[in-house]
Amino acid sequence: MEFRAAGADKAPDRPSFDGVGGTGREGQTMTATSTTTGGATGNTGTVAITGNAVAVNPVLRVAPASPAAAAAYFGASLAFHADVSDVAAALGADGDPGFVVLDSRSTESWDQGHVPGAIHLPTALIPEQAEQLLDRAVPVVTYCWGPGCNGATRAALALAELGFQVKEMLGGFEYWAREGFEFETWEGHERRAADPLTAPAGAEDCGC
Repeated sequence: MEFRAAGADKAPDRPSFDGVGGTGREGQTMTATSTTTGGATGNTGTVAITGNAVAVNPVLRVAPASPAAAAAYFGASLAFHADVSDVAAALGADGDPGFVVLDSRSTESWDQGHVPGAIHLPTALIPEQAEQLLDRAVPVVTYCWGPGCNGATRAALALAELGFQVKEMLGGFEYWAREGFEFETWEGHERRAADPLTAPAGAEDCGC
């Protein structure tokens, strides 16, 4: 990363920095330029000099990626993930949603609560049963317990290795229930009031 004074030219006496902790004139504003692998220059971030030390806030300590790199990263993230609200909206709409939902947890977990209409296939059984239960032409959305569980990730990997198109549902069953969507248990259907930390009270759409 290179630091240079905002608006400074390349005169020999301008301060030059190789990284955080360089020296410069107190009160001077500096810009941080990040360079990605391959030499592409990213965005610049602003830092300030206090005394003889360059102070960088925690957000800009590592400068943002270039717009092109960010677009590639976030585009890939959307290709791999779907959130609870979008899955619920697609399942609740008229017609075929174009995907199936797969619960990768144990039978005990499934009985405790699961997404209505989901296919139950624990991760350990995917290699031997996926081809009997799933159609390779139909994308699969996996889920497990919640953000603290990587079972859906492991299930998605197992399915992808078998040639299935797959996404992971962020938040898992925990956020399905916390956002107020109906779920099924071994006793029947249930629904909890939406947690206001996960969904707006009295609104159908979070606006995200």
